[in-house]
Amino acid sequence: MGKLLIVGTVAFDAIETPFGKTDKILGGAATFIGLAASYFKTDAAIVSVVGDDFPAAYLELFRDKGIDISGLEVVGGAKTFFWKGRYHNDLNRRDTLATELNVLADFKPVVPRAYLDADLLMLGNLHPEIQLDVIRQMEKRPKLIVLDTMNYWMNHTWDSLLEVIREIDVIVINDEEARQLSGQYSLVKAASMISAMGPDYVVIKKGENGALLFHEDRIFFAPALPLEDIFDPTGAGDSFAGGFSGYLAETENISFSNLKNAVIHGSNLASFCVERFGTERLLDLKELEINARLAQFRELTQFDIEMK
Repeated sequence: MGKLLIVGTVAFDAIETPFGKTDKILGGAATFIGLAASYFKTDAAIVSVVGDDFPAAYLELFRDKGIDISGLEVVGGAKTFFWKGRYHNDLNRRDTLATELNVLADFKPVVPRAYLDADLLMLGNLHPEIQLDVIRQMEKRPKLIVLDTMNYWMNHTWDSLLEVIREIDVIVINDEEARQLSGQYSLVKAASMISAMGPDYVVIKKGENGALLFHEDRIFFAPALPLEDIFDPTGAGDSFAGGFSGYLAETENISFSNLKNAVIHGSNLASFCVERFGTERLLDLKELEINARLAQFRELTQFDIEMK
């Protein structure tokens, strides 16, 4: 069982989809990553910041899931990061209706001493300078550093983003972000160019069309599981990252073969996330249903091809 350090936002979300809407609910990249990773045998901790408006019940929820929150700063007299969005009918497009940085505007991460030697560092979507700060705080280099980022940082913090990309081992982004980062439409060419920037592995998420893993001249494709119910895609990518990093932290094996397994486990956790609003579905998953869905992935991907 390895140590997993998760850095990202812990937030409030307000979500509207064609299937309904919510008031402020628990959200944030680190929240989804941590909850997904909690289904693996790993010593996980979150580094983030919230205001004193953040309910004690949510803090207790993290503890109940076995997530160390000694690195989750609570700022008195301040408000927690808030995002509000509305999804279109196809759920692939959304409009941001409100973004309130609040405590996140002045966030200075402090890695808990017990996790300065973490085996795996999962850098959720944040300003690249914050991600670099965390890397520099580590007493020894983690065995694997995984990075998530987005178009905004490509548009506004290009140099800092390239600096952090040079420091990491795995980058996890979606197809649109991969094309912007590389300037290439072909995802194969995009992955090659991104790999040349630093990471050994490139994971490109394609939403309902699955995910691709690239390493040197090898490519692995994992399909997305066809689902009966899709309510809310918020946090699906972060849940993927949590399942991906949680599995790797548990197995402590960073070979290409095992990263393929990690992609499947990430896709599996993400498939549950979209079935309810926010974190609701990730709160009470049973091992039996997780394994049953993994079996469905196996049925989708494993068969004997008859050669002529």
